[in-house]
Amino acid sequence: MLTYFLIGLVAILIVFGVLIYNRLVSRSQMANNGWSDIDVQLKRRADLIPQLVNTVKAYAAHERELFEDVTEKRARALAAGDDLASRSAAESALSRPVARLMAVAEDYPDMKASGNFLELQKELSETEGKIEMARRFYNGAVRELNTSVQSFPANLLAGAFGFRERAYFEVDMASRALPEVDLGGAS
Repeated sequence: MLTYFLIGLVAILIVFGVLIYNRLVSRSQMANNGWSDIDVQLKRRADLIPQLVNTVKAYAAHERELFEDVTEKRARALAAGDDLASRSAAESALSRPVARLMAVAEDYPDMKASGNFLELQKELSETEGKIEMARRFYNGAVRELNTSVQSFPANLLAGAFGFRERAYFEVDMASRALPEVDLGGAS
């Protein structure tokens, strides 16, 4: 009788362990998916920036230092790869000169009326919104994963199976306060 009880107990523990493991895998995959979404949108933004620089450059040739700053920060952001801390810092650093670049447009009414510039500005704005949505999704998935990794009894299995807490993707406060660019009622 004791043998059946022990076999039943071991079976219950195995099933319980499998359920915990599967939940950890699911939450880890959600975090991976979230990071992939962020990465896609950051690459899209990086692809739009050279077009924006070239458009502004045609109107504001004397802003050479700003163009070089944007180009350098874009290269650093692309080189940061998947290291969350360095990627987050590089993307925050890139946001500042891009915001200044958009503000330069205020000084050039002809550029503000340019269809090419308006389309690039619209695409960049939409991409920034998508980055924010992807960041929220990723951070939510990371919160769920981190909670599971830290909670009992999952924490007993998480370390053994290689599940670790992940860092949130944060943007520093300076880059959140991007200047508003009024394009004269363009929609």
